[in-house]
Amino acid sequence: MTDQEETALIARLAQGDKSAFQALYDRYKKKLATNLFHLLKSWDLVEEVLQELFIRVWENRSKIDVERSFRSYLYRIASNLVYDYYRSASRDRVLAARFWEHIELHQYPQRIQEQILRDKELMRTIDMLPPQRKLVFRLCKFEGFSYEEVAKRLHISKAAVNDHISKANRFIIENYSKDSVLFIVLLSSALLKGV
Repeated sequence: MTDQEETALIARLAQGDKSAFQALYDRYKKKLATNLFHLLKSWDLVEEVLQELFIRVWENRSKIDVERSFRSYLYRIASNLVYDYYRSASRDRVLAARFWEHIELHQYPQRIQEQILRDKELMRTIDMLPPQRKLVFRLCKFEGFSYEEVAKRLHISKAAVNDHISKANRFIIENYSKDSVLFIVLLSSALLKGV
């Protein structure tokens, strides 16, 4: 889709054209969802935020400036919604305590690794991963290698490393029964370091 085609869609959206809204939604939803997951670590939360984001787009469609970047407009709304979520979560004492524990644990990666390695249930879940995925996961999450370093070491692409980590994260989330801040830290550590 060219910039001119997108501008035409935005103009139609401003007039209440539902098919233009759907086309813009289809164009941006996947990339937005990926970025939101990196921030929220929950597909359920991602769905909620995406829904709220596009509700706001629809409700404010007549105010959208076609001369400005629609992508930036979407990301600004998404950022505000994520900020609102964390601000709201901070009001809850339990979530606030977890948040600060999470921050504190990021400052002591060795301590994180030791505590995670002592969690036998988590280690059993990781051991159920296919061999290559488990190796990629361990190199990135336990040994601290970057995606690029793992890609070079295993002679695979950086995209393949990212795919292995995403699938491993999803598998562990679905198969690990504990609600653990350490677990969340483990899954997010590579994202926070940067891919």
